Parts: sequence; C-alpha cells; structure tokens
Amino acid sequence: MAILSSFQNIFKIPELKNRVIFTLALLSVYRIGAHIPTPGIDGTELSKFLAERAGALMGFFDIFTGGALSQMAIFALGVMPYISASIIFQLLTVVIPAIGKLAKEGEAGRKKIVRYTRYATVLIAAIQSFGISVGLEGMAGGIFVQNPGWAFRLMTVITLTSGTVFLMWLGEQITERGIGNGISLIIFAGIVARLPSAVISTIRLVQAGELSIFFVIFLVVMMVAVVGVIVYMERGQRRIPVQYAKRVVGRKVYGGQTTHLPLKINTAGVIPPIFASSIIMFPATVAGFIAIPWVQAIARQLSPGTVMYTSLYVGMIFFFAYFYTAIIFNPVDIADNLKKYGGYIPGIRPGQKTSEYIYRVLSRLTFVGAIYLALVCIIPEILIQRFNVPFYFGGTSLLIAVGVSLDTVSQIESHLITRSYEGFLKKGRIKGRRG
Repeated sequence: MAILSSFQNIFKIPELKNRVIFTLALLSVYRIGAHIPTPGIDGTELSKFLAERAGALMGFFDIFTGGALSQMAIFALGVMPYISASIIFQLLTVVIPAIGKLAKEGEAGRKKIVRYTRYATVLIAAIQSFGISVGLEGMAGGIFVQNPGWAFRLMTVITLTSGTVFLMWLGEQITERGIGNGISLIIFAGIVARLPSAVISTIRLVQAGELSIFFVIFLVVMMVAVVGVIVYMERGQRRIPVQYAKRVVGRKVYGGQTTHLPLKINTAGVIPPIFASSIIMFPATVAGFIAIPWVQAIARQLSPGTVMYTSLYVGMIFFFAYFYTAIIFNPVDIADNLKKYGGYIPGIRPGQKTSEYIYRVLSRLTFVGAIYLALVCIIPEILIQRFNVPFYFGGTSLLIAVGVSLDTVSQIESHLITRSYEGFLKKGRIKGRRG
C-alpha cells in the first residue's frame, strides 16, 4: 500500500506528472515507429527468414531494437550508432588533447562535443544502413527487395539513418523534458517490449512438450536470483570515513563532524555492457547481411555463446568499467576538495596520499564490479544458448532493464522527497548508481 500511495503522489506534483506523461508519450512514439516498415522491403518474409536462420547474434541485437531489426522497420538500427559515436568521442577525450580540452571547458565545450557526436552518429548509421541494404540485395537471391539497385540503397540509407537520428532526438527530449536517461529508457523500452512474445513462445513450447516445465521453473528462478544480485550489487557501496577538523570563525566553531565518502561497487552502472555490445554489434551486424563466406564466418564467430564473442565481451566490459569510472570519478579532485574544506581520512595524510588511497580502493571496487558485470552478462546467456531456450532475456538484458529501472525510480523519488512526499521506501531513499 505504501508503494501504491507513492505512485499516487507522482500525480499530485504537476511538474513530475507532466514529465512522466511526456516520457511515456515519446516512448509510445518509439514503439509505433518500431512497426513501420522500411520502403521497398518485404518485412514479413524477411522476419520469418531471420527468425529461422539468423541465429543468436540477430536475436541479441533484435532485443536492443525492440524487434525493429527483424521486421526491418524504420528504427531497425536503434540507438546503437549514437552509443558507438559516444564511445568514440569519450575515447578521443583521452587520446586527442584538443577534444580533452573541450571536455574541460564546461557547458560550451560539452555542447560542441555533443554536436560532433551527432555528426558521427549520422556517419555510422549511414555506413551500417548501406551495408544492410547491400546485404539484403544479396540475401536469399534478393527475394526480400522489391526493386534492387542504387535507388533502393539510397532510400534505405536515408530511411534507417533518419530513424536513428529521430531516436537520438527522442532520447535528448526525454533527458531534458522527461524523467531523464533518455537513451537508456529507449533501450529499456525495446528490451521490455520483447518480454511478452518471449513468454508466449516459451509457454507454447511447454505445451508442445519441447520444453520441460521443471526447466522453465529453473529458468524463472535463475532470473529472479539474477535480479536480486543486480539490485544488491547496484546499491552496494564502500563508505570511507571522513573527519572534518574544527574551525573557529569569529565566535562560532565550525566542523568537527564525521561523515563518509560513498564509493559504489559498480560506479559505471550499465554503461560497460551497453558499450561492449555496441562495439561487437557494429561489425557483426553488417557482416551478417553480406553474403560472402569468410565474412559470414566472422559473423558466426561473433555470435553470443562462442569463445571469441565471450572473450571480447568480457574484455570490453572490464575495459569500459575502468575507463568510464576514471571519467566520472577523479580521486585527485576529491582529495583536493577534502583538503580545501578541512576534511581528511583518518590515518591518511591529506593531499596526494589521500588521492592514492581513494584510487587504490576505487580500483579494487571497480575490479569486483567488472567481475560482477561479466558474470551477470555471460553466465545466463551461455546457459540459454546451451539449452536452446527461446527466451532470450539473458543477463545483459536483465542488467540493463533493472539498472535503468533503479535509476528511473531514484530520479522520481528525488522529485517526491524534495516536495515533502515520501519516497518508494520509508526506511531509506533508493540511491542511484552515481552515489
């Protein structure tokens, strides 16, 4: 009843109510667009063909597009080109000093980087859509293309690229005028949209005797356990004690209190698996549409469940866990701020020693968080692939869905608490992954 009353409080705050309704409206637009076919393509026959022969990779990518890829809808590329462009520019901020300088210029520099990211998104989407158009012409003798040729290729490039740009705009609108996390919410909507069809297909296989009811129960229990682990780890943190020295200003004494510095176990959140998936999908998806034997062999090696895919995926998760944590959390700045305001960690000298201590603790936590991300993303999907279960709602999808849900609930709760309403939990506020 407490949770129900908390949801009722959302509609008592006009600004929050408008933000929630605005977000739901834009997500509805996204779901409608995921069913609008690309001109010149027989989407029904292509969907049947991909369902029978495309394999795990296409099913994996189709989850992130909410089924738009298998139907070759106008949103078939989803937001993955935008995520790929974001990855490129975040890496360039470290490699190229000029871009790194832009990132440190505040709001003006951030706007320039966002503009460059949009240009890169258009370029990546155009390359991907051109590869898909060429692949469709050669796939199964070109039976899925009504009028092959450069006119079809140009139309496909324009349509799919425009769809990605429109989704990018939707995500930015949700972030600015909705409840935040626009791109993540679009991915979340695409994942959740596939859940009903996956459940229905699993029930049909149980009724046909192709799946044991006990194995399905085991799968559901495993999913619940994974969700529990995700919630526990996403809210887990290491609290470093911080003591503030007493200061006398005039006749008043300031400071002297003890507080703590919270360090999240998984500071990067769902960014590492999303970035890793995007990088693997970019060449693998294009390769899957090109009817050349050696290219098809590469696409098969990059399919979920293979040794190459698993190795690359785990390695990229570790890399982006450390990389993204280093971007959003700077131990040197934290140490300088503590020293500036008279704070110190007991037993650690202020300044450089404090930053080294925070860096050492953060590195260990990030290592544990990366192991957790890799296990959650890989183990359920390996089990699903090994037992050939048509319920592709594995660890990566669960991690993104649960992580985005926690962030969204945290943002809604912050609106409620700042306006003197109770949050979703009476005993304590739900904390976001950024601390």
